[in-house]
Amino acid sequence: MSDAPEYWYCIKHDRVEGRDGCPNKDRLGPYDTEADASRALENAAERTDEWDHDPRWNDDQQLED
Repeated sequence: MSDAPEYWYCIKHDRVEGRDGCPNKDRLGPYDTEADASRALENAAERTDEWDHDPRWNDDQQLED
């Protein structure tokens, strides 16, 4: 285990936690910084939107030749 700090976003409590927080099943991460962890839900929503509109990952859209 590394001694570098880790930050997690707890989806159960809507807060950033350190390594010894809630169980991983309730968290997103780890992140290198507290600021990155605080944006976890925003990042997940942005990635989901990107994947929803990416024809390589969306069977409803046709790839362009």
